[in-house]
Amino acid sequence: MSTVLAGLEEGESRPSGGLAALLRRAPVHVAPDTSVRDALGRMCAERVGAVVVVDPASLRPLGILTQRDAIERVALVAGDLDEAVAGVMTGGVVSLPLTASPHQARLAMARYDLRHLVVVDGTGRFAGVVSRGDLYASRRLHTEDLVEVIQAVFDVPTLVDAARKVGHAAGVLVDQGASAEYVSEWIATLNDLIVLAAIDIAEAEFDLPLVRWCWLAFGSEGRLEQTLDTDQDNGLIFAPESEQDADGLRSCFLPFARRVNELLDLCGFPLCKGGVMAGNPKWCLSLVEWRGQFIEWMRSASPDDLLNATIFFDFRPLAGEQGLAVALKEWLLAAAGDNPLFLRFMAANALRSGPPLGRIRDFVVDRQTGFLDLKRDGVRPFVDAARIYALALGIEETSTAGRLRGAGAALRWAPRETDSLVEALHFIQQLRLRRQRVPASQANLVAPDDLSELERSFLKESFRQARKLQQKLQIRYQL
Repeated sequence: MSTVLAGLEEGESRPSGGLAALLRRAPVHVAPDTSVRDALGRMCAERVGAVVVVDPASLRPLGILTQRDAIERVALVAGDLDEAVAGVMTGGVVSLPLTASPHQARLAMARYDLRHLVVVDGTGRFAGVVSRGDLYASRRLHTEDLVEVIQAVFDVPTLVDAARKVGHAAGVLVDQGASAEYVSEWIATLNDLIVLAAIDIAEAEFDLPLVRWCWLAFGSEGRLEQTLDTDQDNGLIFAPESEQDADGLRSCFLPFARRVNELLDLCGFPLCKGGVMAGNPKWCLSLVEWRGQFIEWMRSASPDDLLNATIFFDFRPLAGEQGLAVALKEWLLAAAGDNPLFLRFMAANALRSGPPLGRIRDFVVDRQTGFLDLKRDGVRPFVDAARIYALALGIEETSTAGRLRGAGAALRWAPRETDSLVEALHFIQQLRLRRQRVPASQANLVAPDDLSELERSFLKESFRQARKLQQKLQIRYQL
């Protein structure tokens, strides 16, 4: 298996974020003609559990040898320890670029049942290895059983059953009081695997064109902020040899994309009422067409365009040739950063409504229902402001918390101030998740009287943090 899940352009320098932050030592590698004995000696000397076999000239990874491989393939069969590692290594490696996120790495490890993941630089040269321990040292994502269930999916019934088990387990996590940040990460990892399994099933049913393509996640899924109650927001990007081939390729991809949308609907991810799905010809586009669409939205900035910006500007790759999405993201950040007028329109739109805080009363509830809308009035101010900052500052992160931290670092906000914004966001998300576990409740609505005194106090302060963030946006764009 030889797979590179994401790509970078040649000549890029080593980034400081992403997986690069997890590489705390010089990469350990050997040449293909190194003996198994010497490779094991190198592992012991370096205190690592695996070495990567690289081409001596290009330093591109050719395979990987773990201590377990050496035991099973050499020691237990009375093999020759002086044999070259090229004969016993696992050839062809799953690799990610330095800029890939820890989430992408966790997803790759789960999908391919890996314990070590090779990291490469922008030219494909070996840069290091991350292990499960590196990725889960500060996490408690105990997903092994469910990952095995999803890996065992072979048809639609087993896919639907796996999705049901994931949904049930997510609800249990919420009931146990797990933090919103942890639950969101957990849901994103497992739901991504469900989507990948659905894509695998659909891909086996169709003869897809032999061109590069990538499945995109938008909206809350793109931000890794899915809750227990979520629909589909996805699209597809492909790279034709000539733009004249785009319509023909689209007609080939659409039946496949609609099948994936249908499978996800069966798995409990309802079809998007707004039609934001890869099976819609409007969102199954070539790389050039996607760029043209974003240009049109930024040029006209109509109310509909600004609404689309809140969905489509939050995207990440899920399956296929992820380098296409990387290229689109890099282009979009550059184009948006050079369009301050569009960002000002987005800021003005984001400031049309503020957190539901009154001057006299604690909260301003809906007059007819008596509810607060935690999504519209609570989460959205954070999401909208963070998106604008990300576009303005060239922040590649798609998660709201990651964007806020990136903006705080770039604009030199006090760390305590940034932490307060993130904590406020996560508290509101926590309330949303809990409300979605209440039978017959409206997912994002809550009556203040249903909250404890302490919860009302925290919610009030969280809304105040949202207001402070909006004030920052107001000052930046002089609105």
